[in-house]
Amino acid sequence: MSWPVANVWLIPAIPIAISLVILSLAKSRRQSAAGLAIIGQVVALALSIAGFLETLQTPSFRAVQNFTWFTFGETALRIGWVLDPLAAAMLVMIALVGLCIFIFSIGYMADDKNFTRFFAYLSFFSGAMLGVVIANSLLLLFVFWELVGLASYLLIGFWIERPRAAAAAKKAFITTRIGDMGFFLGMLWLYHSSGTLLFYDDGNGCLESVGLAMLGASATFIALLIFCGAIGKSGQFPLHVWLPDAMEGPTPVSALIHAATMVAAGVFLVARVYPLFSLGTINGVTSSSLTVVVWIGVTTALMAALIAIAQADIKRILAYSTVSQLGLMMVSLGVGGVAAGIMHLLAHGFFKALLFLGAGSVIHGCHHEQDIRKMGGLRRLMPVTFLTYAVGMMALSGVPLFFSGGWTKEEILHATAHWPKSHVPYYLVLAGVILTALYMTRQVIYVFFGSPRAASAHARESPRVMTTPLIALALCAIFFSVVLTPGWPWLHGYLTGEPAQFDIKRSIQPMLFVSLVLVAAGIGLGVLVYGRAGMPDRRRPAEVDPFEYAQPALFHFLENKMWIDELYGRTVIAFSWMSARLSDWMDRYFWDGLVRAFGRLGQLFGIFTTNVDELGINAGVDETMTGTRGLGRVMSSWHSGQIQTYLGVIAIGMLALLLLYAWLV
Repeated sequence: MSWPVANVWLIPAIPIAISLVILSLAKSRRQSAAGLAIIGQVVALALSIAGFLETLQTPSFRAVQNFTWFTFGETALRIGWVLDPLAAAMLVMIALVGLCIFIFSIGYMADDKNFTRFFAYLSFFSGAMLGVVIANSLLLLFVFWELVGLASYLLIGFWIERPRAAAAAKKAFITTRIGDMGFFLGMLWLYHSSGTLLFYDDGNGCLESVGLAMLGASATFIALLIFCGAIGKSGQFPLHVWLPDAMEGPTPVSALIHAATMVAAGVFLVARVYPLFSLGTINGVTSSSLTVVVWIGVTTALMAALIAIAQADIKRILAYSTVSQLGLMMVSLGVGGVAAGIMHLLAHGFFKALLFLGAGSVIHGCHHEQDIRKMGGLRRLMPVTFLTYAVGMMALSGVPLFFSGGWTKEEILHATAHWPKSHVPYYLVLAGVILTALYMTRQVIYVFFGSPRAASAHARESPRVMTTPLIALALCAIFFSVVLTPGWPWLHGYLTGEPAQFDIKRSIQPMLFVSLVLVAAGIGLGVLVYGRAGMPDRRRPAEVDPFEYAQPALFHFLENKMWIDELYGRTVIAFSWMSARLSDWMDRYFWDGLVRAFGRLGQLFGIFTTNVDELGINAGVDETMTGTRGLGRVMSSWHSGQIQTYLGVIAIGMLALLLLYAWLV
């Protein structure tokens, strides 16, 4: 086993160790903190690339290292690391995207008083996600999974002095814990059924034939419980409500969460344990658990795309786009397109980081304004940001040929179209593709076109430390498409272990034209509707959205996120609040009163027993003893020791007996 493979554990260990070192630094050591974090990420990237190169040596490469963590009784609990194409590709993407975000943060957070602590949290976040990727045990994956949740809580609520940031951090932490409870129960059930939580263990792992054979009918329920964790982490319906509110954290945090770390964990989890989800698939008929994955994914994708159309916050639009894209990935996994879903996850990591960092550049240039209706004309004032953002927009919209997102969406459409159970998800995904191009065109027109408005009038390009990562990510979003095309499906073959052959003719497929038509329709509709947004209109005020003017009721329904938060507020949260108040009342008045009543009853019993003891038993014993002592004195006086007295008493007794006898006769 080569050194990079044998020491793959160093990839997450180094960023986590460096985060602890940074936490020990003083606030004034800003350069040291940033330098250490970036060095740790560079080392993690170098080790990830080395591991990636090792996986290229043989098809379907997999290296596993297992060891005993601890024992209880005669049972040993084992964990380990795994390096395979899925892990290697994710490692490189996470480390590279994380490095770009770290560099961007130097400029974006330059004026923040807690600059040092911010880089400690970033490094910790990156290390935790890298640990999720290389775990060969569901238990170890769960440990890093929870560390990712902790890091997200710390970073979303980084500006803790802001009430909205603190509330968003709590919302994210609590919502994802709901999903994690299902994940934990599924993990316990899996261990009970298979006797192991190792994924691969010389044929005896829970994802290998022996372990899967032991699950039986419980496999579906175990898979669905584990999927609860993925629903929470990846912001899928109905636990998606935390993800848009997570925008209260600094923009680099949003980029890291949405591109390379937290939300990617849910999709990765389903892909990692896919043999468990697919158990029960016979003759192409999808298993029940994968069917649930499909419908949850397509519901989330369409719902989030609709909500994004009516949002005005530049980061919130991107947040809902993330929710929608993650839904597409879940659909792809559910219909059997595992490679397509992972390829979209990898491509999404690059262009979504680009979009969020581009949004951060816009916010930085517009003096921390986030309302797109107050921007405009930034393509001239911030040309680098505009060009790179345009690349991200086209990649997210799915423009084919030159942008990675176009090829991966084409793969997802192809996989969904051939799902034997139903064609409804396919048509809903088509609608989602159009909506994605529509709301991204709307955002770009509002932000970069037209005349400068209030927030953008004095904007200027961001410093080079912020624009350089944008350029790097834009290049990745473009050139990554080289290994995604059907003409040379290298990445698809790498992930599946199948040989990839170069054939340019295979790039021209019917689904490519379908994707092109859908994207063109979305962009064209966006230009038609929003091309004159912000310009004077005799009928519509400039600040009113054209969609809002045409359909105010529908717009406000979508603007308020379909009232889902309010529905939760009046049902789940209201029930929890009522339960809390009832518990408080029961504690204060019922249980406390009951305890006080028993206490008073005990006091009364104590008083009664005291009186009985002192006035009854003690007094009776005392009087008895007093009488006994008196009787003893009288009787002792009779024992004078004089013989004549005793003889006289005997004589009197004898006389009394004679008289009694005479009387009786």
